[in-house]
Amino acid sequence: MGQVIELTALTKRYGRTTAVDDLTLTVRPGHVTGFLGPNGAGKSTTLRMILGLTTPTGGTATVDGVRFADRPRGLRYAGALLDAGDVHGGRSARAHLAALARSNGIAGARVEEVLREVGLAAAARRRIGGFSLGMRQRLGIAAALLGDPPVLLFDEPFNGLDPEGVRWVRGLFRRLAGEGRTVFVSSHLMSEMEHCADRLVVIGRGRLIAEQSLADLAARSTRTSVVVRTPDPAGLAAVLTAEGAAVRPEDDGSLAVTGLTAARVGDLAFAHRIPLHELTARTASLEEAFMELTAASVEYLAGEAR
Repeated sequence: MGQVIELTALTKRYGRTTAVDDLTLTVRPGHVTGFLGPNGAGKSTTLRMILGLTTPTGGTATVDGVRFADRPRGLRYAGALLDAGDVHGGRSARAHLAALARSNGIAGARVEEVLREVGLAAAARRRIGGFSLGMRQRLGIAAALLGDPPVLLFDEPFNGLDPEGVRWVRGLFRRLAGEGRTVFVSSHLMSEMEHCADRLVVIGRGRLIAEQSLADLAARSTRTSVVVRTPDPAGLAAVLTAEGAAVRPEDDGSLAVTGLTAARVGDLAFAHRIPLHELTARTASLEEAFMELTAASVEYLAGEAR
């Protein structure tokens, strides 16, 4: 069912500002692909160009080899949630979805199906202007699902959702990908990307920084460390420091070691007859890896005068 999103040398300039810079990447079906980058990195602009809402300055963005703007009844090919607030507040949820269905040749029965799927059946007749942000997010997801499309794009879909809603969205994305659909999710919430994404695309200042699996991206971090616990922390610290490692005592009495592998730490402790009660290799979190990868691409730094 899924179709490939293909970006080739995609570029967007606004005067002297380059929002997206020669971006080439492929988003494949069967995965939840997370789209990450600092504020101002060009994520939303990229999504808008995929959907034909913003015209590229150069390059191409296609879905299954065709520009989305060239497809009639587009909701059958790709569904998207870009801005949950971009709806007419005076309409009811049912009327909003019914209008989208009519304009895309979708049967009216589908409106009721997606309202039930996103948990808004009981609020179908309420005006959207009275909806909370979380309810608007659910309505935006319903609109994305309306045409039962093979490609789905979501921009910050977790905003405003309560914990139950977040769990539901995670499960929804995984189910959609499991059905063979192409699911592309932009979010600044690293913890949510760790829970639902299989692959990640990271951009900074409009340029591609990384395109790989979640595990491979985390492994790129230099912050990988070894946690070790011993009844002789001072002795072990001296041995490890002499080997060039950086050793940091933790509040729980353990030592955090960087610069040596877990195997090397174990060998050194054995050679010096220092007993170990714990020896654990700790990979960097997604947030740590992301911060390290994008450090040179952050547009605004807290506490920095501009």
